[in-house]
Amino acid sequence: MVSRESVELVLNRVRPYLLADGGDIELVAVEGPNVRVRLTGMCAGCPSSHLTLSMGVETALRDAMTDFGHLEVL
Repeated sequence: MVSRESVELVLNRVRPYLLADGGDIELVAVEGPNVRVRLTGMCAGCPSSHLTLSMGVETALRDAMTDFGHLEVL
């Protein structure tokens, strides 16, 4: 089940990598199987943020929750 708590656990696993590059990720909302996040710091304007989200964050969420739907970035 996709819950705010389960998403936060996953984000806490990937957060150190973002922090190492001067950025962070904020959980904005969980709506059913879908998750909304906001990149902050250096990650907010980074040209590689799409790759970070798809290969890092989204993959981690899919691996942790089989019913995960879609990741939306605000």
